[in-house]
Amino acid sequence: MSLMQYPSQRIAQAVEEIAKLPGIGKKSALRLALHLLKRPEAQTVALASALLALRTETQYCQQCHMISDAPTCQICASHKRDAGIICVVEDVRDVMAIENTGQYQGLYHVLGGLISPMAGVSPSDLSIEALWQRLQTGEVKEVILALSPTMEGDTTGFYLGKKLQSLPIKLSTIARGVPIGGDLEYADEITLGRSIISRISIDH
Repeated sequence: MSLMQYPSQRIAQAVEEIAKLPGIGKKSALRLALHLLKRPEAQTVALASALLALRTETQYCQQCHMISDAPTCQICASHKRDAGIICVVEDVRDVMAIENTGQYQGLYHVLGGLISPMAGVSPSDLSIEALWQRLQTGEVKEVILALSPTMEGDTTGFYLGKKLQSLPIKLSTIARGVPIGGDLEYADEITLGRSIISRISIDH
């Protein structure tokens, strides 16, 4: 649908922006734009304000790189968490998935991606150096690699295993109850929870 076929340029601009979101085509974007136009103005303003705040005010935890409202996230700041265990994950969605299982009470470290030579993602593009610095304190006794069972996840796990092998830290990986080739965020909570509990020690 071209710009001239929309009833107004405002609608056209809204559709163009909404359609940039993943999984939303022009038709869906048009339906959403028209829906917002029909709703009370206060609701649309509230949505716009929430999105703007999300983009401009959201921070990342200085310690684990999780999305946070403060320099230190709620998980890292909690005295109820076991600071001796760090669960290494690909991104924020994996933290949320594991937290929903209720089976893990340690801390996290968000890498911000996985090593992928094909996609041009190298170890220096991830927060691996920040993880290394966290492990120098001697407080951490175990690192759990909770990475998706994909080629990229295995590559990242192998790299981290080699890098951390000189440290006196137990290194383990989640049990493969998660389907090979699948993403952690799509695993059901029971399977993911059991994979954390039944984690496998990695022999250096």
